[in-house]
Amino acid sequence: MNRIPPAIVILGQNSLPIAKKISAHFPGSQIYGLIDRTSNTDINFSNFGETLRELFATETPIIAICAAGIIIRTLAPLLSDKRAEPPVLAVAEDGSAVVPLLGGLHGVNDLAREIAAALGVKPAITTTGDIRFRTALLSPPQGYYLANPEDAKTFISNLLAGAKVRLEGAASWLSESNLPLAKPSKRIAPDAKLTIRVTEKAIAPTADCLVYHPQIVAVALTKLSNIEPEIAVSFVQQVLENAGLAPASVAGFFALKEEMGNPALEAVSQYFKVPLRFFNLSELVELDSIEFIENKAAQIALTAAGANSHLIESDRPNALNCAIALAPEPINASAIGISRGKLAIVGTGPGGAPWMSPEVKEILREATDWVGYKFYLDLAGTLREGQKRHDSDNREEIDRARFALDLAASGKSVAVVSSGDPGIFAMAAAVFEAIDFDAKPEWQGIDIRVAPGISAMQATAAAIGAPLGHDFCVISLSDILKPWEVIEQRISAAAIADFAIAFYNPISKQRIWQLSRAIEILLQSRDAKTPVVLGRNLGRPGQSVRVCTLGEFQPEDADMRTLVIVGSSQTRIIPRKYGEVWVYTPRRYEK
Repeated sequence: MNRIPPAIVILGQNSLPIAKKISAHFPGSQIYGLIDRTSNTDINFSNFGETLRELFATETPIIAICAAGIIIRTLAPLLSDKRAEPPVLAVAEDGSAVVPLLGGLHGVNDLAREIAAALGVKPAITTTGDIRFRTALLSPPQGYYLANPEDAKTFISNLLAGAKVRLEGAASWLSESNLPLAKPSKRIAPDAKLTIRVTEKAIAPTADCLVYHPQIVAVALTKLSNIEPEIAVSFVQQVLENAGLAPASVAGFFALKEEMGNPALEAVSQYFKVPLRFFNLSELVELDSIEFIENKAAQIALTAAGANSHLIESDRPNALNCAIALAPEPINASAIGISRGKLAIVGTGPGGAPWMSPEVKEILREATDWVGYKFYLDLAGTLREGQKRHDSDNREEIDRARFALDLAASGKSVAVVSSGDPGIFAMAAAVFEAIDFDAKPEWQGIDIRVAPGISAMQATAAAIGAPLGHDFCVISLSDILKPWEVIEQRISAAAIADFAIAFYNPISKQRIWQLSRAIEILLQSRDAKTPVVLGRNLGRPGQSVRVCTLGEFQPEDADMRTLVIVGSSQTRIIPRKYGEVWVYTPRRYEK
């Protein structure tokens, strides 16, 4: 099972260097900073208690760089079931101390050791069992699953009281520990009343026997085209039951790359909460056995399980092709093959981080690759360790989209970065245009999503009041991708229909007459006193918002970074006390 990336919470700017050092050690982690007291963090918050309790409730590991006392007092009302507690740690501002507080059943001590190693200090671990036995029975290392944690507390108490234990099965983290076996050279203590069993088999644990399932099972699935997701899940459950295997021993599900995006595979992976990985046909191991020579599932399973693995026989219902291979050691599925590629087209808003939604920030943080126009990538912020940035010219939208799609098809998690909202005259349409016209089969399996952002028209409207408070439309004056005749028709129709109009791309070095013509068309059916709002560089250095009337408006008042809002017949200007104004369009329409 993949570990949830931790949230690193800081209350002051002095804590940021330590936070970044910890964050670099945990891919996908995010730094939460108290607003007005921190900067250059991933997520800003204003209420420490609410933020910490929300993270705790969603079972997100918490690394708070602050005093332990404030964490304890904040989370105390939520403490009721230790089995549901995520890891919670306190770290000193200078990195001199790492204190695990909560989450003993979910690896908090191991997390403390990792953080302490990254900071070059010793963790303040107080758990007697961990200290005496040099291992954590309650939170086994990655690749192992404890089947009966409810028995572990009494089990460990008996060990601490002097009981001896018999170890059945192989696991170096247990055999090399200080557990009380009869002799280090013997795996069985004759007088042992307790047992630790390491097995991939589905067995019923007892109070005097802790059962650990090593994730050594690789399950390969093929020919799922016509299988409903629910049927596929039931099928895999039946296969594992027939083979006598514990579901917790499954390290991952594996398939050919051509099956990427198959809903049945996605459902199986999500149900069993293990990775889903894909191979190219050329990557599969060669099989000598005539029985398996045409069995792609067998090849996939053995490729996933690696050297010295072997196939196991199991009675399978006639639903789809399946093969199971056992590896000699736990399988790190995330390092095998490729994952399903992801492509997110994100909008950063008109400016930098304060304009981004939490969803966009999370996508940018988790992506392996950023793709976009250099200026927009600069607005998106800094890369974390391991991420790659791919800059391109602003006029290369389709080529950029194709590049991003190819990158995602190779198993990467790609963020295509637009300013504003990606679905408004931006990269979302370019990506889907490429998919529509190129129709490359390898793109069909990519997980594609669009994450909206604050558009330039929303930012401009908000800066001056509510000029888009009633019906409005949006028109781009760029005639690069559509004929000017069409643009004129739309301006005329919108003016006659009395929409407030937001104009994108009003003017550029190559297009110097179109805005003047648009003003002429508007004045044919709209009063010269109609309010016009000019928003320039919203959210960026040099931001300005100016209000004039349609009769006063001149083309030289705008440039390519200006968003123009022309009001309807109902749009009003409200003078303010010190000379500024508000502009709004009433919700009620009066003729």
